[in-house]
Amino acid sequence: MTTIVPLLSKDQIDRLPERAREVIEYRKSGLSLNHIQGCPLGCAYCIRHTYGLWDENQPRALMTDNQAVEELVNHRYFQSHVTPVQLFNRATDPFLPKVRHHTFATLEALDERGLTNHVLVITRHQMKPEDITWLNQLRHLKVTLLFTYSGIDNEQVEPYPSHVAADSLKLMSAPVSRRYRTVLYWRPLVPGLNDTDEHLAAAHELSKHADATVFTGLFYRDQIAEYYQANGLPQPYEDTARRKIVPETLERRVLDAFSNSTALFRKTSCAVSYAHGLPDYNGHYGIRELCDICPLSQLELCRGAHRVPTAEDVHQVARVLPEADRLEVVDISDRAAIVTGLATEQPRYFLQHALGFQVHDLRHPHHANRHGRADIGWKGSAA
Repeated sequence: MTTIVPLLSKDQIDRLPERAREVIEYRKSGLSLNHIQGCPLGCAYCIRHTYGLWDENQPRALMTDNQAVEELVNHRYFQSHVTPVQLFNRATDPFLPKVRHHTFATLEALDERGLTNHVLVITRHQMKPEDITWLNQLRHLKVTLLFTYSGIDNEQVEPYPSHVAADSLKLMSAPVSRRYRTVLYWRPLVPGLNDTDEHLAAAHELSKHADATVFTGLFYRDQIAEYYQANGLPQPYEDTARRKIVPETLERRVLDAFSNSTALFRKTSCAVSYAHGLPDYNGHYGIRELCDICPLSQLELCRGAHRVPTAEDVHQVARVLPEADRLEVVDISDRAAIVTGLATEQPRYFLQHALGFQVHDLRHPHHANRHGRADIGWKGSAA
């Protein structure tokens, strides 16, 4: 299989920051495969800041596509036909000219195995008419293209123009018959930057082309804040947070702007599942205030799939985890299972997807009505 981007040597890989050497990482919306890293698009808020990869602006491969697929399907967290997968969502754009070949090769290798897993491919880059034909040749995977669009026109914050993602969304959504689905991934919404009435109206108009729309805010971590400060960029918030920030007033304005929309969602997995006509694979149905904007047809699907596990169920699924002996189920309600004893977030996501039910860590409580977001900008929070 041809390698379009340079393949790093073992010595080069060993010199990378520890997090950058992690090819497979579990993130909230899926098991993330990132054997290619580096991106020239220069978005100031990029998560690459937190992995020590910000200065790497040209894509490089840590291994071949075939090797990456083998590592993925043999990973302790991967379950055939169950585990959602995210492709190149952490350190590059999957449709950069040098990367797109690897995107297609990786999807093809997964599809040839007969896997029916969700695969999320997130991009803001230009797509081409021939991409429609190629993606329609995949027979098994449930592929969703999520087009990152913000409408931000401050080139210091987002040098690559949002209209490219908008045009790609329109192009890829146009065919009446297609195997893949499209989602308007409206992010990051930032007060004072892209939240005028005009910005909201433009996003609403663009959403009419997508199978579904999900909106979310900014990951404003310490490393990103330091970059903003060092480069004189406008500080969106006084504090940083481990979760995405969507202030309460901004959410209300979004919901008002989309009051006649039938396919707006707060969570990525909700939008992806809806686009494929399936219940939410993250099991958000128990968090009832999340569902107040969902179509009734989707509520019925999620209600039918909602199963509250027992503590024994949780421990049975967790038996493959290194933390299995330390895991404690503190409480189980219709909303979520509360657990303790997990070393990181990654095994929590594994449990959540394996059970199809929300699993929360006791250390990081989910407050009612904040939808798993940061407390910043919400009534009753200290921020």
